[in-house]
Amino acid sequence: MKNIGALQAVVTADLSDREPTAAELDAIAYETPLIEAEVELLDVQISLLDRPASELDTRRLRRARRKVLAARLELTNQVAPVTGVGA
Repeated sequence: MKNIGALQAVVTADLSDREPTAAELDAIAYETPLIEAEVELLDVQISLLDRPASELDTRRLRRARRKVLAARLELTNQVAPVTGVGA
């Protein structure tokens, strides 16, 4: 039986091998405050997994949740830069 494999190297690059475009980096920079607030909330939630929450922990959790909501509200009220990401 004859092998019919490709004889030349692949011309197009694999999508997992490429660097982010400028538009994608702009989109990430635009959402950075929300990402940081969500990471902070996740840190508080992880710290409370193995112990009961004290009054201070409850305040930290509530503050982190409010920070996420405020960041989401700010992003919602801003005009997003037109980057062409996902288009």
